[in-house]
Amino acid sequence: MSTSYQLDVGKIRRDFPTLKRDVNSGASLVYLDNAATSQRPVQVMAQITRFYRDHNSNIHRGIHTLSVEATEMFETARSKVGQFINAQDSREIIFTRGTTESINLVVNSWGRKFLKPGDEVVISELEHHSNIVPWQMLRDSIGIELRYIPMLDNGHLDMETANKIIGPKTKMVSITAVSNALGTIVPVDEVIALAKKQEALVLIDCAQSVPHMAVDVESLGADFIAFSAHKMLGPTGVGVLWGKLNILESMDPFLGGGDMILTVNMEHSTWAEVPSKFEAGTPNIGGVIGFGAAIDYLNDIGIDNIRAHEMELTGYALQKMSDIPGITIFGPDTAEERCGVISFALENIHPHDIGQILDDNGVAVRAGHHCAQPVMNFLGVPATVRASFYIYNTKEEIDALVSGLLVAIDLFGVKS
Repeated sequence: MSTSYQLDVGKIRRDFPTLKRDVNSGASLVYLDNAATSQRPVQVMAQITRFYRDHNSNIHRGIHTLSVEATEMFETARSKVGQFINAQDSREIIFTRGTTESINLVVNSWGRKFLKPGDEVVISELEHHSNIVPWQMLRDSIGIELRYIPMLDNGHLDMETANKIIGPKTKMVSITAVSNALGTIVPVDEVIALAKKQEALVLIDCAQSVPHMAVDVESLGADFIAFSAHKMLGPTGVGVLWGKLNILESMDPFLGGGDMILTVNMEHSTWAEVPSKFEAGTPNIGGVIGFGAAIDYLNDIGIDNIRAHEMELTGYALQKMSDIPGITIFGPDTAEERCGVISFALENIHPHDIGQILDDNGVAVRAGHHCAQPVMNFLGVPATVRASFYIYNTKEEIDALVSGLLVAIDLFGVKS
């Protein structure tokens, strides 16, 4: 594993007060639940505080000083997000409450307008529920067909079957870039190429990719991507939908109300231009501004350095965990095929019990189906334990995870 990158993890950790906590009667916190949400650095918290302390006002509607300042801070954050994913026009950045809302926006504003009974939407068995349920709801409402790319035993998608499923009736392919349950990196470029041969649109769920690896929408070739601030050092309640401007302009609004209109009378209303058309009501202004600070923080570290650090941690964890008696590690074999996510099970110990024992020892992981029940069904398990890494995690914390798992094995009397 290459170590040519420069990442001062000790310096980074000083920016995250939560990581200094002791939990459960003195155990040092080891936070390995980053796929659910990351921690926030003091720089993000300070920017949010600064907004509410010095600039608090609604945006886009006022001519007074505070409103002008707040609007400039908000729109500067939009530009930062656009630059982070190499969007060519900041109007293509739509702020939502999260990845889930971004996907629902596409389903309802694009799908309800342009899909008709018999049209096919293709997703996969690797999806988070937020990229399954909205399409099922649309199917049940208007009669589209929903088809699934199956997964393989190694956690990858069955691309041979994908080539058969994505066909002339396919109008949309909506797929994850990285499995939140297994960490599998999906070959989205191949999926996009298959979709474009059929002139289908493509939505990529990038909730687990944008925080961890470079995503360039200009070269990607997708029509929409969705991701969340809270998985990349930003506040909760802020998400992003990026879409090609001409497609966004062709879509109907998702929500009606203030700020998304051009004119309103008692008989008829007309819509504002993109992005305002999709941002009804007062947004999470402080959260978006805080997200801008999170983007600054990630840019200072460098997304390639983040990816290299996580690959090294993941490779180390796979090596150390593979020696644990009775463990099953799900998903791809190598760190290169994953983001920093490892899902696993211990023989004869329920994942929730493992999670509780780890928590007693200060190690925070996620135990459950991870909003990916089709993945669990495929694996034949009710749940897994998931450890997930980010920029502030260390090899010593992985050692603490392994030690905690050995404690669980000892407590349950599981023999090797």
